[in-house]
Amino acid sequence: MKKYKILVCPANDGGCAYYRAWGPFKKLQELFPDRVEIRYNKNPLGLEEEGENAGNWKQGWKFEDMHWADIVMTQNISNFGGQYTARIVGKAKEFGKFVHYDTDDLLTDLYDGHRLKQVYKDKGLSEITKFIYNNSDLVTVTQKKFANRVAPYMGRGTLAVVKNAVDYLMPSWNGQKIPAPRKNICRFGWAGGIHHEEDVKEFAGIPHLVNGRAGRERCQWDFYGCPPIEPGDEKEAWQLEVWKNYKRTLLAGFKGAQNWQIFNAVGAEQYGYFFARMDVALAPLQMNAFNDSKSDIKIAECGRYRVPLVASNVGCYSDTIINGETGYLIDPNAPKSEWVKVLSRLAKDKKHREELGENLHTITEELFDLNKVAGSRIGLYDHCFDAREKIECQVQEK
Repeated sequence: MKKYKILVCPANDGGCAYYRAWGPFKKLQELFPDRVEIRYNKNPLGLEEEGENAGNWKQGWKFEDMHWADIVMTQNISNFGGQYTARIVGKAKEFGKFVHYDTDDLLTDLYDGHRLKQVYKDKGLSEITKFIYNNSDLVTVTQKKFANRVAPYMGRGTLAVVKNAVDYLMPSWNGQKIPAPRKNICRFGWAGGIHHEEDVKEFAGIPHLVNGRAGRERCQWDFYGCPPIEPGDEKEAWQLEVWKNYKRTLLAGFKGAQNWQIFNAVGAEQYGYFFARMDVALAPLQMNAFNDSKSDIKIAECGRYRVPLVASNVGCYSDTIINGETGYLIDPNAPKSEWVKVLSRLAKDKKHREELGENLHTITEELFDLNKVAGSRIGLYDHCFDAREKIECQVQEK
């Protein structure tokens, strides 16, 4: 069988690149060394990154990694910009390479209120992404609705769904469940990045209302992901401002003793420990095309630690979450009282939330363990190369 030489060009070192580039391809190399050989290069085009020539192309660049590869894989939008990402695709095609483009975010339709919408408009990133879709041999996304939204921009390449998965062998996914500080308390956890300002509005004031209905003594509200920005870092200070807005929105109406806590963001390899200290995970989302195209990675994270998920019925959570069995889905148009009713029940009924968590764990162990599903990527490459060889044979026969 063919052994593929794959050049992986991650967009960055962040979470999106970890789950879609660094993590899965390292696992492929580990599990299938007879089928793949992999190199990683965030800058395969030779852009000067530092010094007085920063932003210019290195003179005499040989594109050695690209010439070596059978497959050039890149994803999302590179930290070097949209034009750089498109040039990776163009250069790879120029060298006759098979181009695999992967993305876990809908980049062609950002919603009003997303902090980067104007940036995408000014830099033409939506149009650049459409160009990449049209010129790639394989495009992979995280769920079916996402695929349907980008299908009109595809050329002659293959469009496939590859769900996110987690390496459950990592230490952070094998920690001990951290016990609650008190016996009859339910720890509600929300973990999010810096682009959820519209989403947290869906949850505004709900913790306060649940405190009132279930009893403040039963509830603990934990919010994970605040950037650990150093004081005086003016360039990144806006991220702290985002989290100040989160806090103001999420804790609207709070009075009396503090039963909430905010935790700093951590690297992807430590992320699992967040879920070790949750009893119920939360995922409120605004209904829009961007969110409705999001992956269900949070299910993989919750299920590992037997934490049920309560989420807006947006995106592909409905693939796994069944109300009253593995968690709860709240209609995005439902009144806040629906969230309050569900969360109050979970706060009071420990046995019920533990049953939900066990049921979710059983599913996620089979569907989201990277060690079990990583090999599907090789099968996808086999399919694409077999199809391409058949087309080439047909052309030669004519």
